[in-house]
Amino acid sequence: MNRLERLEQSFAQGSVPFFEIGDTVRVKVKVIESKSSGKKTEEEKERIQAFEGVVIARKGKSVSERFTVRKISFGVGVERIFPIHSPSIAGIEVVRKGKVRRAKLYYLRTKKGKAAKVAEREFTRMSKTSTKPEAVPTSASVAETLETADSAQEA
Repeated sequence: MNRLERLEQSFAQGSVPFFEIGDTVRVKVKVIESKSSGKKTEEEKERIQAFEGVVIARKGKSVSERFTVRKISFGVGVERIFPIHSPSIAGIEVVRKGKVRRAKLYYLRTKKGKAAKVAEREFTRMSKTSTKPEAVPTSASVAETLETADSAQEA
């Protein structure tokens, strides 16, 4: 691993939730406000602002990955691009899962009203490291459990 890869790995955030294109997410962004009036010194306040919308695109890989979120604010479409591993992001929360069949949802820019909605996905995606399904009991194991139950009742 060269120096550039090690530097990129140091910027990676540990916990990024799993979300896909079409999901509605709430991104919590750290905003620094500063006030200056005339000769007075500046006051800096940090607060967290939520930006909730539909993920319409994901680009990049590893540390340089970014995603685009679109929302409608007072009848005007607003899009923001967020780097996933940015220190200015306080958290990402998945509000609802979307059912889409495309990698990029740029067509939502031309839609209005209900046509701009993404259908909700009813199932949850299993992680790749899911547990194995339980074994189906065989007739021999069923007979064996019945015999132990009978012997327990007799005693």
